Amino acid sequence: MPDALRLAIGTLTRIPVPAPRSISPRTAAWAMSSAPLIGALLGLLCGLPLLIDSSPSTALLLAGCSIALLAFVTRALHLDGLADTADALGSAKPAQQALEIARRSDVGPFGVTVLVLNLLLQAFALAACIEIGRGFLAFVLAVTTGRIALTWACTSLWPAARADGLGAAVAGSVPIAVPITWVVLTCAAFYSSLGLAGVLSAGLGLLAGGVLLVIAKARLGGVTGDVYGSVIESTTTVCLIALALLIPHLP
Repeated sequence: MPDALRLAIGTLTRIPVPAPRSISPRTAAWAMSSAPLIGALLGLLCGLPLLIDSSPSTALLLAGCSIALLAFVTRALHLDGLADTADALGSAKPAQQALEIARRSDVGPFGVTVLVLNLLLQAFALAACIEIGRGFLAFVLAVTTGRIALTWACTSLWPAARADGLGAAVAGSVPIAVPITWVVLTCAAFYSSLGLAGVLSAGLGLLAGGVLLVIAKARLGGVTGDVYGSVIESTTTVCLIALALLIPHLP
């Protein structure tokens, strides 16, 4: 198995694969560039419960099942990054102290609050999409878009906040053309089924991820593995919320 595939699967899922023999810039670039493809596969797999029923009485339950399954398959790694980043940014400490807060194994009040709100918003937004018959497609699009945001976060626009860790290994490794290509391909693929609502929702999700990257760069000095996780989760959540609000009103 190529090192790039080992890195991508081992980082983005809990599927047991051998560790990469080495992480060269080329390996990092290929691994992070493939993240949206892995996201699409995760969405298809974890979204299967959403095909069981679309009635209002079971919508929230099935939404919770898919979100829980996604958390399990990804080892809740991105949720952990979201909580750690919330604690770091919420601390209002200088960059180095904030980064140390993010490295701690415990979760503070900011992290708990943001984590709970994120999961609730995802569940209710996805449930709303289920009730209008678009739950499965909305879930796949949102999960894929979250991983497109990761490729964007790995471009040269966002430096690593520290010299070690995942952020340092993959920061700046992805050419800017890669996330642009993924956006075009994803929007084209989902336009026929979700229409303009799908395109706008993906754009709003990526905008949310971009805002978080700007904040992380300003407050922390760049990106870390935790920031990557928070970007994935934030993008996914905003995309789901936008889909729930826009699908009933746009063609």
